[in-house]
Amino acid sequence: MRRLIPALALAAVVTGCVTPEQQRAAQSSAPPAESAVTSATAQSSASAASSVSSGPTSSPARVPASSRLPDPPAPAWVVGATPLPLRPDGFGKVLPTPPALAERSLPTRDLLPPPADGRYAATVSPVPDAVLARSTWQPRCPVGRADLRYLTMSFWGFDGRPHTGEMIVNARVADEVTRVFGQLFAARFPIEEMRVTALPELDLPPTGDGNNTTAFVCRPARNLTTWSAHASGLAIDVNPFCNPYVKGNLVLPELASAYVDRARRRPGMVFAGDVVVRAFGSIGWGWGGAWTSPVDIQHFTATGR
Repeated sequence: MRRLIPALALAAVVTGCVTPEQQRAAQSSAPPAESAVTSATAQSSASAASSVSSGPTSSPARVPASSRLPDPPAPAWVVGATPLPLRPDGFGKVLPTPPALAERSLPTRDLLPPPADGRYAATVSPVPDAVLARSTWQPRCPVGRADLRYLTMSFWGFDGRPHTGEMIVNARVADEVTRVFGQLFAARFPIEEMRVTALPELDLPPTGDGNNTTAFVCRPARNLTTWSAHASGLAIDVNPFCNPYVKGNLVLPELASAYVDRARRRPGMVFAGDVVVRAFGSIGWGWGGAWTSPVDIQHFTATGR
């Protein structure tokens, strides 16, 4: 179980949870203004030439309003906006779940293009330099970059829409992990967010409201000096807010107390014998929700840790 990254969205408005690093990356990858103007001018000239040579053309067919998906709702919560007071152990103070998060169903912002045909799609590739640079990987990590793989996978959001997420995992489990998430997609199991954890997130003050489904995070195990299974890309946390870590009076994320009550079934929660546990079990992974202390409901692992 990784230390639940306290501001998994880095104060992002939850019409999507996006880190400042990702915003800068998106800005740097956008086409230069001059190129955009040149392209637009060229398109305009081509259109004019077409009109001269072939006469008037009909306008493109409009998609009927009734067939378009409605716009996402206004954000109900700003993830990562409010740091929590700290406990003596360094974690955030465990507070009652805010009403906006008690029945959590926040929309997902697309950081990658969603599946065009609405079907499950997955890719496996070496980790690109740009992705590695914004991840938590460092040379001292217990796994080399050559032993990691970058995945993109479709998932259903709480907004009822298909999205594309990203994840870094150990190379030896990459194909198996894509099969697991294919099963979750087929079952329409909702996931709020799936993105690579950024290094600055490890040092942010806890806000207790993150819900990022992720795998590789290079850091020691909780309250230990040994490496966690996440540090080798051999563990995955699924909807951590909906499936909190519980040990004594500690709940992580710290605002997720409402989800400690497993009798109240809500979307995105994981239960013994459900599609999520069965899917991970089919590849030989264990589930932290079956542990006695801690009870780590979000956590699936290939190592037993």
